[in-house]
Amino acid sequence: MSERNISESLILDLIETGEIRKKDEVRLWIFKSYTGRNDNLLCVAVVLETCLVVKTVMHHFELEQ
Repeated sequence: MSERNISESLILDLIETGEIRKKDEVRLWIFKSYTGRNDNLLCVAVVLETCLVVKTVMHHFELEQ
């Protein structure tokens, strides 16, 4: 996160206000574009279990068609 200049508060905002795309019943991506960042969309890949588990944070994310 520090190498990509992504703070914990930015991750929380992404999770709370980002757009959601489901891969299946338990896996999904949450993504959002932020003004002032030059790395396209930020995205978290998450798993829905008894809680939300963030598997990874991606930048320069591109949606599949």
